[in-house]
Amino acid sequence: MTTRIGQGFDVHAFGPGDHVMLGGVRIQHERGIEAHSDGDVALHALCDALLGAAALGDIGVHFPPNDPQWKDADSLELLSEVNDQLHANDWALGNCDITIICEKPKIAPHIPEMRQAISTVLGVSEEAVSVKATTTEKLGFCGRGEGIAAMAIVQIETA
Repeated sequence: MTTRIGQGFDVHAFGPGDHVMLGGVRIQHERGIEAHSDGDVALHALCDALLGAAALGDIGVHFPPNDPQWKDADSLELLSEVNDQLHANDWALGNCDITIICEKPKIAPHIPEMRQAISTVLGVSEEAVSVKATTTEKLGFCGRGEGIAAMAIVQIETA
């Protein structure tokens, strides 16, 4: 069996709105996300990590922000498309670890639902999906409440 590692990162600014999408979960918040799609930084970082591990480019190549087809796209659908591409190239997820970086909203109460949503789309057990959160101790753009970021690392293996 062959294994590979991939990492991904995404960031979006806060903007008008009353919720954010994170890990495929709608979370009420005093602000929304400025993005072409639903702005789910956790899933975008995960998509980039998966695509990178399989040497298939990045999320911008597959879902360009100037393509109207992806306007307001549900990032769970993007993740499903990426998973299909992995399988078409004889790869499967071994495990993933996602870190969401923000001061607000609070992430911890939503982690079980995020893990369930991601594992369902990827066709793996919830034990293969880790989601956690951290703050920047009020430093930088995340600390000032200007935006939200996420990092992901994945291990894929030959299917």
